[in-house]
Amino acid sequence: MRVRWLAGPSDASEVVVVFGGWAAGAGPLAHIAGRCDVVFCDDGRDLGTDLPPLEAYSTRSLVAWSFGVAAYAHWQAGRSPRFHRRVALCGSPAPVDRHLGIPPAIFARTRDRLDQTTLAAFLDRAGAPPVVGADIAALRSELDAVAARGAAPAIDWDAAVIAARDHVFPETNLRRAFADVPLRVIDAAHCPFALWQRWDEVIG
Repeated sequence: MRVRWLAGPSDASEVVVVFGGWAAGAGPLAHIAGRCDVVFCDDGRDLGTDLPPLEAYSTRSLVAWSFGVAAYAHWQAGRSPRFHRRVALCGSPAPVDRHLGIPPAIFARTRDRLDQTTLAAFLDRAGAPPVVGADIAALRSELDAVAARGAAPAIDWDAAVIAARDHVFPETNLRRAFADVPLRVIDAAHCPFALWQRWDEVIG
């Protein structure tokens, strides 16, 4: 897992940790501002990397997007909880699942047909900006890792956000996956960050 600061570290009292999705990188959320430091995590092939020390922050929030939802829940297993609020955004703890996540046949088709052209089409469908020079082999390996890990251990989410125009994770599946979690439905595609300008809008 790759971990990097998007803002900070500084003397801010708040930090937001983002577990990002597959392929899109940090570009979709680079414009979001706030009086907080921001840590971004992606590349879910290996979840062994730890976060930087966060204990000095009086408020710590976790935003997990897309495959980052399951990646975070897997990463958190066996570690002490560190966050005051955890938000699942357009993703599922069971990322490859007919009823709770992406149907396996669709996931397999994405994986098997992956090249620069199909990746560009996927990002466009997701509402994410294009990525130039993507490492297709690494992205395919990340999909294999997501499938191999399977459903994540249960954790307590404070909120889940579902995008009404999500063409990656079906809305009905996410409603089942978060049946016991407070839900917020937004009018957006799978990558909804363009809706927001500040982190407090994302966290809710």
